Amino acid sequence: MRSFTPRTPLRTATLAAFLIAVPLAGAYAAGHHKGALDATDPTDFTGPRIDSVIQQVQGVRQGIVDAKRANNITPAVAQRLEMRTSHITQAAEKIAASDHGRIPAAQYHDLLRRLDNVDQRLSLNTGSGFLMGDGADGGNYPNG
Repeated sequence: MRSFTPRTPLRTATLAAFLIAVPLAGAYAAGHHKGALDATDPTDFTGPRIDSVIQQVQGVRQGIVDAKRANNITPAVAQRLEMRTSHITQAAEKIAASDHGRIPAAQYHDLLRRLDNVDQRLSLNTGSGFLMGDGADGGNYPNG
């Protein structure tokens, strides 16, 4: 019969404590490094993807404001475009909030696609867009 020495439980306890402490220390560090979501400010999102989405949204919003000031679009069209832009912003914030300030690639590309659709609609409404095909179908399909 094998006798257990006092060192064996000590090694097991030390290993268990280490395995428990490492993930907790990592979680603590992740929550306190620059760029992490601050629990006191849920809108403090950082990272290259969220920064990119924010910059794109600001550009589209500025385009809407400029087009409205120049009377290239009606206030109703501007409101619709701004509402779509706000929905995209809210979706980006929700995704970032659920993923510690980050936006996964698939959702990032979807947000940019949706934002591009708003930008294209703005271009078409201001007359600066171009129609594809002969224009008979409103330019919505290639080679119309």
